[in-house]
Amino acid sequence: MNIREIVINSLKGFDPRNEIKNPVMFITEIAFVLSIFIAAFPSSFNVPSSGVYMDFYISVTVLLFLTVFFSNLSTSLSESQSKAITESLEKMKVSTKANLLNDGKIEIVESDKLRKGDIVLVRKNEIIPADGEVIKGSGYVNESNITGESRPVLKLVGDSVTGSTMLVTDEITVRVNVNPGESFIDSMINMVKNSVRERTPNEIALSIFLSGVTLIFLIVVASIFSISNYSGVRPNIDILIVLLIALIPTTIGGLLPAIGIAAINKVSQYNIIAKSGKAVENAGDIDTIILDKTGTITMGEREAVKFYPNMNVDERDVARAALMSSLNDETIEGISIVRLARSENIDVNDDEIKDYEFIPFSSETGFSGIRKGDHYIYKGSLRSLSEKLNLQDQYINGICKQISLKGGTAIPVASDGKFLGVIELNDILKPGIKDRINDLHKMNIETVMLTGDDEVTAAYFAREAGIDDFIANSKPQDKYNRVVMEKERERMVAMIGDGTNDAPALSKADVAMAMNTGTQAAKDAANMIDLDSTPTKLIDVIFLGKQILITRGSLTTFSIANDISKYFVIIPAMFYMFPELGFLNILDLTDPLRAITAALIFNTIIIVILVPLALRGVKYSPSSASDLLKRNIIIYGFGGIVFPFIVIYIIYLLLSLGGIAW
Repeated sequence: MNIREIVINSLKGFDPRNEIKNPVMFITEIAFVLSIFIAAFPSSFNVPSSGVYMDFYISVTVLLFLTVFFSNLSTSLSESQSKAITESLEKMKVSTKANLLNDGKIEIVESDKLRKGDIVLVRKNEIIPADGEVIKGSGYVNESNITGESRPVLKLVGDSVTGSTMLVTDEITVRVNVNPGESFIDSMINMVKNSVRERTPNEIALSIFLSGVTLIFLIVVASIFSISNYSGVRPNIDILIVLLIALIPTTIGGLLPAIGIAAINKVSQYNIIAKSGKAVENAGDIDTIILDKTGTITMGEREAVKFYPNMNVDERDVARAALMSSLNDETIEGISIVRLARSENIDVNDDEIKDYEFIPFSSETGFSGIRKGDHYIYKGSLRSLSEKLNLQDQYINGICKQISLKGGTAIPVASDGKFLGVIELNDILKPGIKDRINDLHKMNIETVMLTGDDEVTAAYFAREAGIDDFIANSKPQDKYNRVVMEKERERMVAMIGDGTNDAPALSKADVAMAMNTGTQAAKDAANMIDLDSTPTKLIDVIFLGKQILITRGSLTTFSIANDISKYFVIIPAMFYMFPELGFLNILDLTDPLRAITAALIFNTIIIVILVPLALRGVKYSPSSASDLLKRNIIIYGFGGIVFPFIVIYIIYLLLSLGGIAW
C-alpha cells in the first residue's frame, strides 16, 4: 500500500459507520462537524463572531480534523503492513499442472481443479499441486517459499506436504486433503485478512472503559453548559468542545486500533500465522508453558562425546576407525565424531583413505562408513550391524545398554567382521535456552518439560536448563492430561505440537502453536502456525504477547496522564473570569484562547508522535509485574504529566512569536 492509498483510506475512515466502532474518536468527529457549523454560522450558536474568535473557530476545526485524520492514519499504516503480508502470501500461490491418477492412468489437469481425495503423482523438480499427505514414496521437498528455509525437508509416507512447494528428489504419490480455496496458503491469507478487523478481549474491555470515561466527561461538559446558562454566563460552545476533547482520552482512543493490528503484524514478522488476535494476547497472560525436550530444550542433533573400546582393543584404534568412517559424513553426528577424534589428537591423512569408497547412511542399511574391496569400517545402529554383518558381541551389547540407560545414543563401530567399540552420542542444550528459561521465571511463568527419555536423563536436562518440572517417559496422552491439570489450577497454558496425537492438547491450551511440518490435525487444533517449524518460537510469542500488553498499558497510562496536564491548561483558561481558579494555571499562560489552542495542538500532534511507538511496541525486558508497574508509572505516568506541560508551553511561546494573539 503506497502513501496515496494510506491517505485515501485515512479519509475514508471519517465514515461514521467506521468511527462508531471507536467511541472516543466518534465523539471527536461529531465535535469536528459541530465546529464546522460554529465557524460557518457563529450567530446561530450565540457565540462571539469577531475576527479574533473566527480565527480561533477555524483553528479548532482544522485541529479536530487532524486529530481524527491522524487516528485513522495510524490504523491505515497498520493495515498497510497487513496488506503487504497478504500480498506476499498470495504470491506464494502457484497454479500448475497436476498428474491426476485415475484408475491407474495419468490425467493432466490444472491444480485448481483438484478435489479432496484425489490422488496425484509428483515427480522430481515438479511443483506439488495441492496440500495433501504422502501415501507412497519419499523425497526431499523445497519449502523455502513457505518457511524461508533453503534446506529441503525429507517427506516420508504419512507426512503432510504443502501446495506450491517443490519436490527436488525422487517421486511421491500424494492424496489431496483440501478443496480449492481451502489450502494452507488460502487459510493463511484469510487469517491475516480477518486479523485486521478482529478486536481482542482486552482491547474490547479497554474500549468499554474509554467509552465510560467519555460518557462521564460528556455529561460533565453538558452540566457546565447548563450551569453557565443558569448562572447568567454565556458559555462559548467551541471552547466547551475543546474542553471535551481535552477531557476524553483521545490519545489512546486514536492509537488503540493500530496497537491491535500491529500485534498480528508482529507475529507475522516472526513467520508465524496467528488465527486470531486473542491467541497473541493470551500469550501475554501465560502462567505455564509446556515444552518438548528434543528440538526445544535441546538441539535435537546428537553429538559424539566418548569412545568406548571393545575388550582387547585400544581406545585410540576405536577413535581412529570412527574418524575414518566419518571423514566424508556430512551429517551432524558424523561431523561431531570427527571433531571428537581430533580433539584426542587422532587424525589420518588423505592417502590412507583415498582408495576407500564412502558408503552414506540409508534407511535400508542403517549404517554408513567406508569400504575397499572386502575391507570395511562401518558405524551404525547395533541392530543393523548385527543383522546385516552377522555380528554378535555381548560386551558391545552391554556398553550400548549402559549408554541407552543414561539417555544417550550408542553407535557401534565394526571393521572386517568384528566390533571395535562404541561411540556415545548425546544431545546438548540449545545455546541460550537456560537464559530464556530464566527470563520466563522472571515473569513468574512455570516451565514443564515433556520427554520420552527415562527419569535420569530427563532430570539431568531439566536441571541443566532450569526447568521447573518434567514428565519422563511421556506419552501423547500426558500432554493432554498436563494441560487439563494446569487449566484446573486456573492457569493459562501454552504448548506446541506437530502430531495428530497432539491435537487434543493443542485444542485445550490457551496458546497452541503447531509446526508447519506437522499434521493437518495439529494445524487445525492450534491457534498459531509456525512456518519455520522452530519450537523455541513459542517463547518468542510469549515475549511478544507481554510486549503488546505492556504497550497498550503504557500508552493508556500516558494518555490519561496527558489529560491531567491538559486540565491544568484549559480549565484556568476557560474560567479566567474566576480568579479563585488561578492556582490551577501552573504555566501562568495569560492569553486564554492561545492557551486553549496550544493544548489542542498538543492533543493533535501527540497521536502522530506516538504512532511509531504503537506500531513498534514499548521496549520490554522480562521482569516481575511489580517492577513493570513501577516502571510504567515512572516513565509513562509521571513522564506523561511533565511532557505535555513542556510541549504546551513551547507551543504557546511559538504562537506568541508568530504573532498569534487571540
